[in-house]
Amino acid sequence: MIQSSNGHIRRLTGEKSQHEKEMEEAKDKFKTALAAIVAQFEQIVSVFQAASKQKAWDHFSKAQRKNLDMWRKQAEEIRNMHNEQLMGIRREEEMEMSDDDMEDTPDSKDSEDSGVSQAEALKEENDSLRCQLDAYRNEVELLKQEQGKNQPIRSEEDNTHSQQLSFLQQALQGMQKQLLKMREELKQREAELEKSLEDKQQLKNQVLNLKEGLQNLQNIHAMQLETAKQDDRGSEESTNQTSEATVSTVVSCSQEKEGPTEKNPQSPVQSEREALLVGIISTFLHVHPFGASIEYICSYLQRLDTKINPSEVEALLSRLPCTFRQELTGVGASLEKRWNFCGFQGIKST
Repeated sequence: MIQSSNGHIRRLTGEKSQHEKEMEEAKDKFKTALAAIVAQFEQIVSVFQAASKQKAWDHFSKAQRKNLDMWRKQAEEIRNMHNEQLMGIRREEEMEMSDDDMEDTPDSKDSEDSGVSQAEALKEENDSLRCQLDAYRNEVELLKQEQGKNQPIRSEEDNTHSQQLSFLQQALQGMQKQLLKMREELKQREAELEKSLEDKQQLKNQVLNLKEGLQNLQNIHAMQLETAKQDDRGSEESTNQTSEATVSTVVSCSQEKEGPTEKNPQSPVQSEREALLVGIISTFLHVHPFGASIEYICSYLQRLDTKINPSEVEALLSRLPCTFRQELTGVGASLEKRWNFCGFQGIKST
């Protein structure tokens, strides 16, 4: 029983030492994993910090900037929490190592355990330093990439500036050419304007001369009208004196010719009234050798008889082409139809 209990104690101590080793290995794994996580968080935070710079920050919208700030703060908080946890583990290990150093243990097992723990601590420190070195390398690579990106951006900016400068120079040359053309056109237009002013002055002088000539013509025409009116008044008086004698002669002639008219029904004078009108009109036109319009003739006849119609008088005159002849006088708007007495010429042709 005593031997079996002693063997059981040894077995338990062996299991304990084995479990302690497993626990140390688990701690080492946890510490290495935690260090790797911290290194990754360092890289993530460096990425967020690079994105928050002014050159990259301008490419994001307000909502994106807000999200980036929130994500960066969360990453920094988690990184700090893991760093504190990792530093706490390291402090505990250092305290354990210091306690082990202060204790003087005669057993060789304790010395071996302390050597193993120191080796493990050095290994952990080596791992943490390696993780930090990787993080620094990543930051250096990011900085190099940013510098490489900035250099082509600057070169592109220089190229764009040079292109803009060349475009501006070309535009300036084109504007100078246009300015010269506009100056030439302005000179030509000034010369044309001077010519047009001279022409306008000449036209004004011509218009004034024409107005003066027109005024003179109007004065002459007014004088002619006054003289014509005076002549018409004198002719009307003489016509009134001779019309009575003419009427009597026409009546006698019509009485003598009543028999022949019955024999010749196609005579242009169909009644005694028309014969009287022919005699009066002949006397009136004989006094007016230059002819008279149908309105003027009718106005004279209507003084004798108000029932006389201008169309009737014109039809009567047109039926006697050997006695009366219609002529056109005047030009343009002053064109006028006048009837003349042509009995002296018509008697020769009949």
